[in-house]
Amino acid sequence: MRRRLIPWRPKAATTGSAAQQSQPERPPAAASSSTKTFASGIKPLCCPAGAIVDIVFVHGLTGDREKTWTASDASEPWPKALLPSELPTARVLTFGYDAYVTDWRGMVSQSRIANHAWKLLTSLASYREKDDTNERPIIFVCHSLGGLVCEDALFTSRQRTEPHLYNVLRSTRGIAFLGTPHHGSGLARWAELLSRSIGIIKQTNTQIVEVLKRDSEVLARIQDGFHTMVLARGKEGQPIEISCFFEELPLPGIGQVVPQDSAILPGYIPIGIRSNHMDMAKFASADDPGFQAVCGELRRWIKQLGKAAPPDGYLLPGSGSASKDGQRGRDESDRRDVLQSDAAKFLVPYTPNPDFVGRSDVLEKLKDQLGHRQPQRKWHLRAALKTQIALAYAYWLQEECPDVSVFWVHASSAERFRQSYASIAQECHVPGCNDPKADVVPLVKRWLEKKDRGRWLMVIDSADDTQLASGPGGLGQYVPECAHGSVLVTTRNKEVGSRLTRGGRPIEVKKMDSSESKELLEKKLEEDRIDPGDLSTLSSRLEHLPLALVQAAAFMQEKSVPISRYLELLDKSDQDLVDLLSQDFETVGRDSETPRAVTETWILSFDQIQRQNTFAGELLALIGLLDRHAIPLEFLSSYSKQQSEQQARGEVQLTEALGVLKAFSFVVEEKDHGLDMHRLVQLVTRKWLVKKGRMRHFAGQALLAVSHCYPFGRYENWPVCSAYLAHAYAVLGSEGTGSRDEMTGKATLLHSVAGFFNYRGQWKDAERFQLEAIELREEVLGSDHPDTLSSIHNLASTYRNQGRWEEAEKLDLQVMETLKSKVGADHPDTLTSMGNLALTFWSQGRWEEAEKLFVQVMEARKTKLGADHPDTLGSMNNLASTYRNQGRWEEAEKLDVQVMEACKTKLGANHPDTLNSIHNLALTYRSQGRWKEAEKLLVQVVETFKTKFGPDHPDTLTSMGNLASTYQKQGRWEEAEKLFVQVMETRKTKLGADHPDTLSSIHNLASTYRNQGRWEEAEKLFVQVMGTRKTKLGADHPDTLTSIANLALTFWNQGRWEEAEKLFVQVIETRKTKLGADHPDTLGSMNNLAVTYMNQGRWEEAEKLFVQVMETCKMKLGENHPDTLTSMANLASTFWNQGRWEEAEKLLVQVVETFKTKFGPDHPDTLTSMGNLASTYQKQGRWEEAEKLFVQVMETRKTKLGAEHPDTLTSMNDVALVWKDIGRHGDALGLMQTCFDLHQQILGVGHPSTVSTLSTLKAWQEENEQPLV
Repeated sequence: MRRRLIPWRPKAATTGSAAQQSQPERPPAAASSSTKTFASGIKPLCCPAGAIVDIVFVHGLTGDREKTWTASDASEPWPKALLPSELPTARVLTFGYDAYVTDWRGMVSQSRIANHAWKLLTSLASYREKDDTNERPIIFVCHSLGGLVCEDALFTSRQRTEPHLYNVLRSTRGIAFLGTPHHGSGLARWAELLSRSIGIIKQTNTQIVEVLKRDSEVLARIQDGFHTMVLARGKEGQPIEISCFFEELPLPGIGQVVPQDSAILPGYIPIGIRSNHMDMAKFASADDPGFQAVCGELRRWIKQLGKAAPPDGYLLPGSGSASKDGQRGRDESDRRDVLQSDAAKFLVPYTPNPDFVGRSDVLEKLKDQLGHRQPQRKWHLRAALKTQIALAYAYWLQEECPDVSVFWVHASSAERFRQSYASIAQECHVPGCNDPKADVVPLVKRWLEKKDRGRWLMVIDSADDTQLASGPGGLGQYVPECAHGSVLVTTRNKEVGSRLTRGGRPIEVKKMDSSESKELLEKKLEEDRIDPGDLSTLSSRLEHLPLALVQAAAFMQEKSVPISRYLELLDKSDQDLVDLLSQDFETVGRDSETPRAVTETWILSFDQIQRQNTFAGELLALIGLLDRHAIPLEFLSSYSKQQSEQQARGEVQLTEALGVLKAFSFVVEEKDHGLDMHRLVQLVTRKWLVKKGRMRHFAGQALLAVSHCYPFGRYENWPVCSAYLAHAYAVLGSEGTGSRDEMTGKATLLHSVAGFFNYRGQWKDAERFQLEAIELREEVLGSDHPDTLSSIHNLASTYRNQGRWEEAEKLDLQVMETLKSKVGADHPDTLTSMGNLALTFWSQGRWEEAEKLFVQVMEARKTKLGADHPDTLGSMNNLASTYRNQGRWEEAEKLDVQVMEACKTKLGANHPDTLNSIHNLALTYRSQGRWKEAEKLLVQVVETFKTKFGPDHPDTLTSMGNLASTYQKQGRWEEAEKLFVQVMETRKTKLGADHPDTLSSIHNLASTYRNQGRWEEAEKLFVQVMGTRKTKLGADHPDTLTSIANLALTFWNQGRWEEAEKLFVQVIETRKTKLGADHPDTLGSMNNLAVTYMNQGRWEEAEKLFVQVMETCKMKLGENHPDTLTSMANLASTFWNQGRWEEAEKLLVQVVETFKTKFGPDHPDTLTSMGNLASTYQKQGRWEEAEKLFVQVMETRKTKLGAEHPDTLTSMNDVALVWKDIGRHGDALGLMQTCFDLHQQILGVGHPSTVSTLSTLKAWQEENEQPLV
């Protein structure tokens, strides 16, 4: 018997929108308690006498010190087998370390890049020290991650004082990078995919994965340090040769791991290797182009060794720098001691800051623009470190232009401003300054403006108060203006700086970069052997803010706290961070009357803002309680509108208030996504609110603002929901006043966010938020309030999506009964709740109960709303879906057509509801085997959705998936695969890799692979989906069980009966418990287990199960349901295999006649059952009857499906076999030849059906002694 009705596939469900396809998943790998041992350290591969150079190989991610360099068919690594003959004067060493990101065979090292680098450095240095070769030149060959390890090792070598360690860098002459991610790479994605694919028994070295991502701070540290070192070597006359090799081919299943732009370094030789990321380091022979390219670079570098003189003048750190530094210090001291002219004054209250670093760009701009040789210029510096920059400029000016006077004016208050002017008057003997009645401020202004006073610079420091700069009595009017003087103002307030300099140009001092921050900390801490990684981490945690960095360094110095311990304190809590920022400290250039702690400095500015603009202070408080990134202006407008009519402000006031905050640099407006605030500023803002007793008030206001703006999570709102989500988390985590308005607002926000999670497939999160919303609404509004019932309804939907149908049903009933009692049985909300209960029944396969409710809702809506109302049409659509699942396709089609025509008339041809109705009609056609009609409709729907809503809209993707399934049904697997891949990739990008819809797409692609006989690919995807669903949805979720069942089918296709049986039994038992023994999905699993028994020749067990399934189907679904007929056909197969021909024939005749009557003579299932009946005739020797039926099936399939459909090929094979049986050898051979040609053309040479057909054809041709064509 050549055809059987076997595995039951999950059906597509349609509930008013385009149907979703179900999908399969994968089991986790078994746990292993063993720990993998990694070959580590230096191993020699070749040690010739008289070697003049060491070539050191460093492997990459998941690599091995020998296997990384060994081709698949080679017994030894190429550096050992091939390289020595090419480079006989080179000693070849290889270094190993644990670079496994995940390994199901063992555990994962928690080493970081820096640890590996340190081990490379020390291992190599010790190895060379041991045999006294530490002066020998070194060349590194590094693959992938090994390049980063090498770079970090050389940078570390440069910082060491131990001769044997420093000599590693000193001896390095060249580096060959093979696929090294200098700028981040897909390697991180590969590592993460590898992690996830292993299952739940895994560990992940997050530090290594993180460093491989673009923009990683650690990667930036490595690159900065390495390039600094390379540049220094070049300047010292001993450059390091560098060549960068990049992969040209993608890694199967991953793609290109390290793109060319990441693998190459500007200014160095880029060379392509025609291989993927893993194989680019494996060379099988000396003729390999990749080997020749790498070996050519090494040979060139070795030749240059003889020409290059050893580096002179190399000094180990600390070995001679002291004298040079001392001389430089004396030179600088001598320059400072140059006598100034009699007219020049240098009134600066601070000594030079020896720890000042960076900011060369700002200093150069000041030197170039302030104009000692030009007419007067006025500039103002804004942001942190402004005083230090001004101080550095003042001392530079004193040295370069000793005839220029420098005056320092404190402007933190009017009193300090006057004191500074008085000091200038006294030091410069300004006439009239001793007169007790004189106002010294205008005296100094007029005196400085006189031409005979010479050139001067006035630094007005810490001018942040607007009231000081302008307004009645403002001191800004006393800033001198003349051609021979310049003014430099330091301020955090752009408005003040502009007013004091009469519109002078600002120099925006940006925050320090990573290297400047590290340099500042190094100078302040003065510790030996500070871990560069710790410096980078601390700089990043304190957001490169100079004041915070200086305060941190002061605390560590005063308390003798190492940097690692300080980082631990920072990480403990936000409160610990604020406490650390509240510590007093001393530093050069800090006014004695200015608050020394970072927090107090900023709080003083906050108070100034509050006095200057009350609304700005309120907005600062509000922003401080939101997430600090991408703060939408909509939130601030909403807050403004929430205020009483007396306090409400318009857009003008809002713009002015934000201008004040931006002027102080406490918020930054980004072009595309609203406002940003530094984390440290945000934490201090919250401390300010606590100090003022306003924290709870503004927490409540922030909650109300976000609640008012956060939309419910429908598709069209997804971008906004996603952008606002972090702010929702922020305000929900704060404690407000607990007012009724706040509780109501919080419940609304929870409800809306839960809706977003539900649409995104994050059902556990949706459940958690919705439960809290229900609790609040019941408390504030009551259990029967419409908003409370809405939350309960959505919670039921969340349960339904998780397969928790009993809980969903209970809530659906609660809502329905409450609404019936509250608003009446025919109220629209009541009818909606009845429809939702029907959906819960429908999901459980309780189609009669679902049908009854759908009919009731439909009739009530027709009466209440009209036959063409959208809600009425939705009810009709759901009823049609119920008919379709019961195999009542004519009734389903009738309703689908009716809904479609009504939608076209009422809503228009392109309305989403119209398109969904056309889509559902197509599904009904497909269920009837009317694939061409289904395809025509689905193509129409896909194109319209693309045009109307875009190619990545969920409904577009769903319709594309169903079109792909229709291609699959027709055996058009390449077209189906192409569409499934497109849908899968789009969903991954749009929804995420673990969204239920994405997993459905992966499942469908796996099914396509399985139908093509590509079982390994199918199995891999099924396992992936199963594992993700187990993690995401739980082991007993219906979708998880579907995944396990489909994996079992893949095992079944490969003849792996025991594995298939084990999974089928697991699925049956879980479905019996979860869904019930008579649920259609449970019966489908039992059917598939029976087929597995049959394949193993366990006829009695198979028969027993088939009978049980058949009887349950008859009772549950009816005698004419497709699943009932399938179970009868499969029971007949069991009889057939036992030689019980009459019993088999009797059942098959009944199945054929019912299919013909119910679904038509040319339905695919009708034709399959006819083929099975013909096989029964054939086994009984009833050739004529068998031939007649086989030919009839073949011709109908040619007409219906086409000559190239796989089912048609099966029929041709059947006819050829029966012709052979009745002696029509020539006809049989010719048809089998045609059948093979089509198999080869359509399915491919390797497909199991092609292989089987070829085997039969060869046997027949040998019988007839004809050559194979």
